[in-house]
Amino acid sequence: MPEDPLQIIADNDPEFVKLLDETLHNAFPENGIPYKYKLLMALSLDASKGAVNGVRSLALQALDAGATKEEIMQTIRITQYICGIGSVYVAANALQDVL
Repeated sequence: MPEDPLQIIADNDPEFVKLLDETLHNAFPENGIPYKYKLLMALSLDASKGAVNGVRSLALQALDAGATKEEIMQTIRITQYICGIGSVYVAANALQDVL
């Protein structure tokens, strides 16, 4: 995976990055919803917001966590149903070299 996109922030404000890490751990606890589904939810939100790099990163993480290509595509279908066709174009751009 490429260099951390927040490295510039970490280099200049490590305390802020510490807070971001705490937020991440709060959002992705080990209990409850299985990890791959948490990643698919995050992928859906990134697609809805136009975050191509986020969709790509989360798709790779979801695959590593055991999600299937079919589950990723179902996630995109649900995202389109709720958020519209723009999210599909974002996902298509992000998933070019992933699926």
